[in-house]
Amino acid sequence: MNRFVELIGCRLPIQQAGMSGPATPELAAAVSNAGGLGMIGVGRQPLAVIERYLDQLSTMTSAPVGCTCIAHFVQPEVEEFVAEHFGVVEFFYDWPDARRVRPGAIYGWQVGSLDEAKAAVDAGCSYVIAQSIEAGGHVRGTVPLGELIPGVRAAVDVPIVAAGGIGTAADVRRAMTMGADAVRVGTRFVAAVESFAHPRYVEMLVDATASDTEYTEAFGVGWPDAPHRVLASSIAASSDAPAEVIGEMLMTDGRTVLLPRFGVSVPTRDTTGNIAAMALYAGTSVDAVTGRPTAAEVVAELAAGLA
Repeated sequence: MNRFVELIGCRLPIQQAGMSGPATPELAAAVSNAGGLGMIGVGRQPLAVIERYLDQLSTMTSAPVGCTCIAHFVQPEVEEFVAEHFGVVEFFYDWPDARRVRPGAIYGWQVGSLDEAKAAVDAGCSYVIAQSIEAGGHVRGTVPLGELIPGVRAAVDVPIVAAGGIGTAADVRRAMTMGADAVRVGTRFVAAVESFAHPRYVEMLVDATASDTEYTEAFGVGWPDAPHRVLASSIAASSDAPAEVIGEMLMTDGRTVLLPRFGVSVPTRDTTGNIAAMALYAGTSVDAVTGRPTAAEVVAELAAGLA
């Protein structure tokens, strides 16, 4: 039995990244129903939104679904709620802290180094997500997956989820051969039918290649000093935007917010404005984004790498 599958209770060792914005209940449930582990993304959303997400999930799937919390943005009451109501909880982008690992749920931490992986295990986490520099979105890792996974495997004895640049069955096989127990995929699922990403964003992913991505800190308004990987064209477009406000977004709690140049927010279906100039997060796995499949089709394609 695969250690990750045994721990979580899902059928396949394939996890969808909990991307705040695209990763809503519809996407998470679709991934879990296909046998993987679907995740919702929790950033600054208020408690009422997360309660609504849970209600929606209860009608969409009976399979395990988890949530990924951006550690220094998630509200305390939300953190407490997800600990009580979700079987799998993750944190990202703060140093592992035992005070945040509560009894009852299975906890994971997304890390970028051997020391951080060890700290996550010491804090009580049951698994770690080892994220390499190839990843899209905000990036904790500073080295390639081929260096990170063997190092983390030698450093900790818990299930390891490989993250960064994984978009094909061959990538899955390579990660598992290096010592990973499961894989975590983001960019491929951004383009899934069930994703809440803006259609223009998806079109640009389809047209892009790995060489079109850039590791940067450019989109730092709202989250400074946090490296991330985006489509390089979005940096140029935001630089050339004629106004400081490039669009508007309808938030999950009903508010409408203005989006500045180089803002951190990813464009969703409820976003209007200069989409090409917004934070278009993309990992080097974008080569594998060639259309808009369903989440189940993505899971099935990736699962071929497990045979």
